[in-house]
Amino acid sequence: MHRSTLVCWFVSKFFLTYDLNFVAMADLYDSDEEELTIENDAVLTKYKTAGEISNLVMKAVINEVIPGASVIDICSFGDKMILDETAKHYKKDKQLKKGIAFPTCICVNEIVCHFSPLRSDPIVTIKEGDLVKIELGVHIDGTLLYGYVFKLSQISDERWSQRLHCYAGVVAHSLVVGATAENPATGGLADAVLAAHHCSEAALRLIKAGNTNKQITETIQKITEAYNSSPLEGMLSYEIKRYQTEGATDKQIVLNPSEAQKKEIKNMEFAVHEVYAMDVFVTTGSGKMKESNVSTTVHKRSDEMYSLKMKASRAFFSDVCNRFTMMPFTLRAFEDEKKAKMGLKECVTHELLHPYPVQQDSDGKPVAQFKYTVLVVPNGNIRINGGLFDPSLFKSEHKIEDKEVLALLAQSANRKAGGKKKKKKAKSAAEEAKSEAAAEN
Repeated sequence: MHRSTLVCWFVSKFFLTYDLNFVAMADLYDSDEEELTIENDAVLTKYKTAGEISNLVMKAVINEVIPGASVIDICSFGDKMILDETAKHYKKDKQLKKGIAFPTCICVNEIVCHFSPLRSDPIVTIKEGDLVKIELGVHIDGTLLYGYVFKLSQISDERWSQRLHCYAGVVAHSLVVGATAENPATGGLADAVLAAHHCSEAALRLIKAGNTNKQITETIQKITEAYNSSPLEGMLSYEIKRYQTEGATDKQIVLNPSEAQKKEIKNMEFAVHEVYAMDVFVTTGSGKMKESNVSTTVHKRSDEMYSLKMKASRAFFSDVCNRFTMMPFTLRAFEDEKKAKMGLKECVTHELLHPYPVQQDSDGKPVAQFKYTVLVVPNGNIRINGGLFDPSLFKSEHKIEDKEVLALLAQSANRKAGGKKKKKKAKSAAEEAKSEAAAEN
């Protein structure tokens, strides 16, 4: 039995039985274990599998976004499909965890991110002409080497190390409901979507060993200005590492840095065998956003320590640890939402869980988003998901005129062929997506 599985069982059975105070702890694990990168074939396969499943689910979810459809039904459909599809892989390894790396979120018009409603929330339906953003994530081998502190009045603290082992594919796509090649979306909607698409494609061509995050930021500014739009301030793209979350890595890309970020974000170079989640948000507004008054439903474990007092809170937190490890989750995943909310309150108050509040554009303008996961390899990069955009559905009065940007976008998104002989394989969903992106050029 894997250590993570053993500790999960111990947590759920032991501390509830003996009414132990349960404390999440800061990361104490200081292993000398060499981190596996995409240079390892098994790791590369897990990333690609996650990418293929995320694109498969994304395509299915896109088909569900039609006038009259409810957002909660679409989110539930996406999450269920992720679980169903991941269950088909790595069946022999019973200890390998897989599933949702980020719950399906559907954000309409000025809503920026993290909207994944509960069954008890007011129904939100899709309308003709809405700009809809779909975001979701899939993980393979999302195992946690647990770190807990158990405290009983008669015994001293016992500490376990905590590290997340995860290979994930995260993806986001934007569409305008009802847009067709014969009747494309126009105006501000088209400007925001086209700008975001071209920004994401430019970034894809720049995420290569030796290039810098500053190059991407400068290029994004040129593209958004051409479409009379702005990247959202402060939104991060980041390196995905086996033992890090987005906030822990020094390798970050900010398309429109705030004043604080200008001082904090370091200039850095991309390197071979790194993995990035490239996330682009564009608005026709000023680029500012604010927290929405919509209730937060998505959360994620932190590495803070606190001895929970309420039995309901301890039971809820144990369930979170067992089912989601360090992955973001939605309260919709719990059968009893009322009971989950009771347990959630103390966990959030004492920062054991990190909330993902729903954000919206400060000016009430529509926001477009594209996101993909990209692997940096010696001969370029590999985008493992995304690339589903159809430019014929949008028509803008604006266009890119900067010669350097046009030359960049004219480059093929496909990596150069390597020296090794390629194995014959059926085209994966990710490879098909890359072919579609290259065809646009």
